[in-house]
Amino acid sequence: MTYITKEKLFSKKWFYHYFLIVIGSFILAAGFVYFIDPHKIVPGGVYGIGIVVKNMTANIMGAGIKIPFISQPLFKDGLGIGFVGLVLNIPLTILGIKILGPRFGVKTIIGFIITSIFIDFLDARFNGALVDDVLLSCIFGGVLIGFGLGLIFKSKATSGGSDIIAMIAAKYTHMSLGILLIFVDSIIVLFGLIVFKDWKIPLYSWIVIYITGKVIDATMQGISYDKALFIISDKYDEIRNKIIIDLNRGGTFINGTGMYHGMEKKIIFTNVNRREQAILEAFIREIDANAFMTVIDANEVIGNGFRPLKEE
Repeated sequence: MTYITKEKLFSKKWFYHYFLIVIGSFILAAGFVYFIDPHKIVPGGVYGIGIVVKNMTANIMGAGIKIPFISQPLFKDGLGIGFVGLVLNIPLTILGIKILGPRFGVKTIIGFIITSIFIDFLDARFNGALVDDVLLSCIFGGVLIGFGLGLIFKSKATSGGSDIIAMIAAKYTHMSLGILLIFVDSIIVLFGLIVFKDWKIPLYSWIVIYITGKVIDATMQGISYDKALFIISDKYDEIRNKIIIDLNRGGTFINGTGMYHGMEKKIIFTNVNRREQAILEAFIREIDANAFMTVIDANEVIGNGFRPLKEE
C-alpha cells in the first residue's frame, strides 16, 4: 500500500502544494533563526540537534570553511543548523523508506531541503537575537515554527527528522505515535541540557514544543467559530423549522430514551456558527424553558454549508 499522493504535474493543486511548502519552509526557518537559535533553545527535531551542534562547533571551526570563488566563509559560527538537519534527514528518510515503505514522497524531500537552505541563508545574514526576552522568543518562535510546519503538512508532506524515528519505533513497539514523538523530542531536549548545562534550556524548549503543536493543529484545522448543538425539547418541530427555514441550516433527529422516566425523546443534532447559536438559543428559551441544549466547540465542520468536503 502506498502513502504517496499522486498529483498531476503543474496542475493548480500541484502549484498550490509546492507554494505551501516554500512559504511554510521559509516561515519555519525564520522561527528558528530569529527567535530560537539565538537563545540556544532546543525544541526537538533535527534542527534542534542542529542548534546544539552549531554551538558545539562554533569555537572549533574558527573562521569557517573557505569555498573557492566565494568571498564569505561558510559556517563561520559553527556548522549550519540547516546543514546538520539535511545531513540527518537524508539517511533518516532512506531508512524510513526501507523500513516503512514509500510513505515519504518527493514533496517531503524537497521540503526539508528547502527548509535547510532557508535556515542557513537567513542565519548567515543575521546576528544576535531579534527579541531579548527569552519567553517572548519562545512564544513567537513556537508560533512561526508551528505555522510553517502546519503549511507543510497541509501540502501532504511531512517534516521528516524525529517524525521518521517515531514512526519506526511505533512499528516495533506498537506504542502511540504521539507519545513516541514526545519521547524522541524530549531526548533531544535533554541532549541540549547536557551540552549547554542550563536547566532553563529544557524548560523553555518544552514551551516551544507545546506552542508549536497547538499552532500546527490550528493551522491544519483552521480557526473555527462553529458550534455543534445537541438539543432535547418537546418543541422539536418548532426548533426544526427555525433551523431549516430561518437559519438555513440542516440537522438530524436522533431517537433517544430519557434515563430518569424512560420516555422517548427526539434529540436534534445540528451545526451552526456563533451568531446562529445565539439566535437559536434565544428562540428555544422563548418557546421551551425546559429544553436541554449542549453546545460543543467544533474544531472543524466539513460538508454542505461549511467547508466543502471535496478538495478544489
